[in-house]
Amino acid sequence: MHNTIKTFNNYSMEALFSKKYNNNNFFLLAGPCAIENRDLAMRVAEKVVGITDRLGIPYVFKGSYRKANRTKADSFTGIGDEKALNILREVGSVFGVPTVTDIHETHEATLAAEYVDVLQIPAFLCRQTELLAAAAKTGKAVNVKKGQFMSGASMGFAIEKVKMENPDAVVMLTERGNSFGYSDLVVDYRNIIDMKTFGSPVIMDCTHSLQRPNQTSGVTGGNPELIGTIAKAAIAVGADGLFIETHPDPANAKSDGANMLHLDKLERLLEDLVRIREAVV
Repeated sequence: MHNTIKTFNNYSMEALFSKKYNNNNFFLLAGPCAIENRDLAMRVAEKVVGITDRLGIPYVFKGSYRKANRTKADSFTGIGDEKALNILREVGSVFGVPTVTDIHETHEATLAAEYVDVLQIPAFLCRQTELLAAAAKTGKAVNVKKGQFMSGASMGFAIEKVKMENPDAVVMLTERGNSFGYSDLVVDYRNIIDMKTFGSPVIMDCTHSLQRPNQTSGVTGGNPELIGTIAKAAIAVGADGLFIETHPDPANAKSDGANMLHLDKLERLLEDLVRIREAVV
């Protein structure tokens, strides 16, 4: 596990080099679901950087520059691509941390790659060969979220698709639950074990795995009170990294507020997770 995270850092996380992180620790992808405005992004980044610096957790700032997968046609999708991407670039520059955002179509790969360090493939699109190839061609690290309809063991093909285009690409896999009925998800932690056999860093998405999709209201629900439970179990079974969406006011967030962690609760959770990590490494 130590070697896995070190490889992840060495290939494309140059911004981490200036900070003395403990490579035996898990790494963290965290931030608001969507880039709503500059002030929110900077506020969240400043808070999380302070916490992760103190705890020795390698940190990647997360924010979607555009939300393409929305239940209703009039749902918030973004503040404009260039505006949001420039905010992501500024966060990375000001705080000296890598940044990650998701892409949905092949033409977005080269655009987003100009601004961020990691390109993320959404779960529903993890089988899209051309999208994976486009991300790989940019030379950026690629985080592929496991589809809600797929097993962990089947995600090796996603890695193959990226590596066929760029053998040196850093590929990460993210577990985010499996569909259970029409309006719920469950987490099978065997997927983490299975995905780790591919030798790529494996991340647990602690917030999207608690979504309650397909609500008749047209607004996705969630169970944020279980974020800590999901995160602790993931660290206990060997996840290399965690993905946590966080917001200072989830109730008024423009996207996924129902399953984001309140920013004020992040520090205590990460402290608990570091202790669990120390016990299992």
